[in-house]
Amino acid sequence: MFNTNTISRFQQLETPFYYYDLNLLKQTLQACSDAAAAYNFHVHYAMKANFNPKVLDIIQCFGLGADCVSGGEVKAAIEHGFDKSKVVFAGVGKSDKEINEALDREIFCFNVESVQELQIINDLAKAKGKTAAVAIRINPNVDAHTHHFITTGLEENKFGINTWELPAVAEALGKCPNLQFLGIHFHIGSQITDLSVYKNLCIRVNELQQWFEDHGLPIKVLNLGGGLGVDYYNPDENSICDFASYFKVFNDFLNVKPDQEVHFELGRALVAQSAALISRVLYVKNGLKKNFLILDAGMTELIRPMLYQAYHTIENLNRPNSQLASDNVQLHYDVVGPICESTDCFRKDVELSESFRGDLIAIRTAGAYGEVMVSGYNLRDKVQSVYSE
Repeated sequence: MFNTNTISRFQQLETPFYYYDLNLLKQTLQACSDAAAAYNFHVHYAMKANFNPKVLDIIQCFGLGADCVSGGEVKAAIEHGFDKSKVVFAGVGKSDKEINEALDREIFCFNVESVQELQIINDLAKAKGKTAAVAIRINPNVDAHTHHFITTGLEENKFGINTWELPAVAEALGKCPNLQFLGIHFHIGSQITDLSVYKNLCIRVNELQQWFEDHGLPIKVLNLGGGLGVDYYNPDENSICDFASYFKVFNDFLNVKPDQEVHFELGRALVAQSAALISRVLYVKNGLKKNFLILDAGMTELIRPMLYQAYHTIENLNRPNSQLASDNVQLHYDVVGPICESTDCFRKDVELSESFRGDLIAIRTAGAYGEVMVSGYNLRDKVQSVYSE
């Protein structure tokens, strides 16, 4: 991601900023598209991961659909050229305003998360003289083996409809003439690296789709969500996910009828490795027990480590560890930001070459849930975006 020319360019720029390697983004999208096409799978990009305008423009050029979780995301997807017939709208708390706007834009499908939501969408569609296509998001009670803050498929989570509610769903669909039932939808969590989890999901989906068939509700679309994880520890060695192995699991274990479509909603796996947060060392504080690198970026620019205890590889671009000479000093630092919060720490005990004021620091794998979660806390200036040339 970084070469001598890139680092030299960074020296002239005001920090902090997000740096996007657009070539890597395109290579990742191509790899995903090729792997999905082998099985005629459909991929929607989960926009919540990153809605940087340039990133969206590139993604839609690869023909992906858009998975949206707000009315604003639906609007942005269509404005950036995503085909409205490939836009899906999920989310546990859609407002009437958002539903009405999505109906007006004639999107492909609403992923519905409660019986009450079915009734609301039906009533709003009826008032407009429209029919809304819906998929039922089911909570399959499958453990994603990921951080408890980002698991979504267990009965203890707020997302989806529990299996014991399915009779009420079937009854509601029968009473909602302005709804068109398309299929079933699942999303069990994020940053999943154990592919056996997806095998377990397939087994559960096979059981559940049979339930719908038995109750006179034929399924056209099987939407398996996303959640495929990336390698935060080795961003250069594993810069592109193994999409071929991911999709093969579903081809091997999912029972798909000839007239059915299989859809996915990938976000992190498509964009995470393509960006890094670039910051400068403001101050170095050396103590008896702790050394601190105080950066000009903080939790306002990248909150994942504070919110999820997430790991990010951290590099000193001026003094990379890979080029350490035998006489260079190597130290351990707590890499922290300038925000007036004790939690404003990117990582503790990071081994780096001895670092100095003005050194450029890269926090890697920041293309997903980085820029989109930037805040104005402490009245901080908004972080900028820089792109590969």
